[in-house]
Amino acid sequence: MMNYQKYSKGYFMPPEIDLEWAKKDAPDHAPVWCSVDLRDGNQSLVIPMSLDEKLEFYKMLLKVGFKEIEVGFPAASETEYEFLRRLVEDDLIPDDVTIQVLTQAREHIIRKTFDALKGVKNAIVHVYNSTSVAQRQQVFRKDKEQIKQMAVDGAKLLKELTEEAGANYRFEYSPESFTGTEPEYALEVCNAVLDVWQPTADRKAIINLPATVEMSMPHVFAMQVAYMNKHLKYRDNVVLSLHPHNDRGCGVADTEMGVLAGADRVEGTLFGNGERTGNVDIITVAMNMFALGVDPELDFSNMPELVEMYERVTRMHVSPRQPYAGDLVFAAFSGSHQDAIAKGMHWKEEKNPDKWTLPYLYIDPKDVGREYDGDVIRINSQSGKGGVGFIMEQKYGIDMPKKMREDFGYCVKGVSDHKHKELMPDEIYQIFQDEYVNVDSPYKLDDFLLKKEPDGTRKGTVDIFVNGKSETFLAKGNGRLDAVSNALQNNLGISYKDLTYSEHALEIGQNSRAMAYIGITNEDGHITWGAGMDTDIITASIQALISAINRMKAGK
Repeated sequence: MMNYQKYSKGYFMPPEIDLEWAKKDAPDHAPVWCSVDLRDGNQSLVIPMSLDEKLEFYKMLLKVGFKEIEVGFPAASETEYEFLRRLVEDDLIPDDVTIQVLTQAREHIIRKTFDALKGVKNAIVHVYNSTSVAQRQQVFRKDKEQIKQMAVDGAKLLKELTEEAGANYRFEYSPESFTGTEPEYALEVCNAVLDVWQPTADRKAIINLPATVEMSMPHVFAMQVAYMNKHLKYRDNVVLSLHPHNDRGCGVADTEMGVLAGADRVEGTLFGNGERTGNVDIITVAMNMFALGVDPELDFSNMPELVEMYERVTRMHVSPRQPYAGDLVFAAFSGSHQDAIAKGMHWKEEKNPDKWTLPYLYIDPKDVGREYDGDVIRINSQSGKGGVGFIMEQKYGIDMPKKMREDFGYCVKGVSDHKHKELMPDEIYQIFQDEYVNVDSPYKLDDFLLKKEPDGTRKGTVDIFVNGKSETFLAKGNGRLDAVSNALQNNLGISYKDLTYSEHALEIGQNSRAMAYIGITNEDGHITWGAGMDTDIITASIQALISAINRMKAGK
């Protein structure tokens, strides 16, 4: 039996409650994004990335558009140290990109970090110490003043070493485990650090609020952020940053609400990689903004490429349900969903609206490098005529009559159900070819010759193979198709009514092909469909009729 009574709230409400931020319904601009993939993400991997893998990941972050990248914890390992030196020595840091490094507020670690930074033009030195009640009591066994002094001493050393190096590094401080810290105490520590750094408009300091362990509902975190936003000293010269983790599964919500509550900057990772349940997924937060019509200032237009690289170098898997990136996030298997999407696509083509409003598709899949036919409309035993018809039309130019789409949809569902698998577009097309197009058993068209009579009717002959034996029938009717239809009914002992016909070209050009579709109704009222394909439209029409007759004979 689970004992919920062993748990209590580990967070603290701020002494002042500000809910003005809750009146906002969306951000109006993107925050500053800082990728911590190469540090927080990498340190959480079962097998950390090699130097070359980190380099490939770094180049992809640049391609996406990150201007601030935390490249590692240089004092933690030789690989971390060497990676930063590689970036410097190979001149791999663009002038408009700032490299961030992490260090504990401990002297020997800070000094080694500065050694690694030699030659870096734009850098953020990120120093932290833990401030939560649990960490103060259990890990450090120090009181509030002692913990604050650790932060102040670290801040002073950063300033001294930067001056010694003749550099212009920016500084960042994190009260690690902020979410388990009394907000008024976190504020006291952060302000003490800021008093050391004396930030200016030209050299702003970063105060970073980590949800090192996510401990509250998102609105509580946002209220903590709002409190810090209101009471931080030097606020105009401070960049208020967030570093949410995802222990409660609310990292995205924490971030979005935190930004509304006054945060200027977000640290996170691609696909939410990171310690335990991970960091906040920057892709989701950025794409959520994008879907609201706000420029995220990051480019995720080739999501498949990003997923491939990420999975290969991290040896992690992107969930098929991962927002915006997963294999299935745009997929519609349900028949009603497919039908709505297909109709929405046609409406979009017809109306050409300025804004995207398609049913079931929050954003246009093509904006992240996905395709409608392979990524959106997916066919299995749950699918319907709308989806099957959409694939046939979009990918192969096959525009069946509405009733035939329904018939073909049931046919495809049956195959999928029998095979217990999803059907790919080429498999669906092959089913159409095998079941409907130019069906030639027991009757197969050989040739026909029809001339126009003075009264406008058509008269001539049609040559048919009946179970492999060639036979010639006299044909007469109001048109060529009617003439052939009469000949077949009169000579083959078959009967049907209400012939339904449609046609269209498949390609344009000298070698273009025509598609014809015919439905015939038997004595019981059942409609059987057939299709014909040929370079000649009349031949295609007759092939469609014979296909329908053959399928009717087979009980289809």
